[in-house]
Amino acid sequence: MESSFSKVITEHDIAGFAEISGDTNPLHLDEAFAANTRFKTRIAHGMLTASLISAVIGTALPGDTSIYVSQSLNFKAPVRIGDMVTAIAVITALDPERRIATLSTVCRTAERNVIEGEARIMVPAPA
Repeated sequence: MESSFSKVITEHDIAGFAEISGDTNPLHLDEAFAANTRFKTRIAHGMLTASLISAVIGTALPGDTSIYVSQSLNFKAPVRIGDMVTAIAVITALDPERRIATLSTVCRTAERNVIEGEARIMVPAPA
């Protein structure tokens, strides 16, 4: 079973995430600063990008009432303002007795995977 969620990362997203998280690293917010880094421009917060995985898990796979147990993340490449990011989650294992699902998680742009990881979630009981 697989599901995905896509979003274009905007200036508004980055500013909002900085305010909510308190991560005001100038690499995300200051173009003049970022121009002198190896990225040559501002990049999105890694955790902003990773939060798109939560959108998949909380709304689609398996959906409402699912609860995160753990999430590993490997950051592979930066995300820039204007990039379309697609978060993909695939169920790779299910422990029905404990109601725990293991998912392969990826965030990708058109060019490459930008995040790879694995999530474990509590699956809601059947109604």
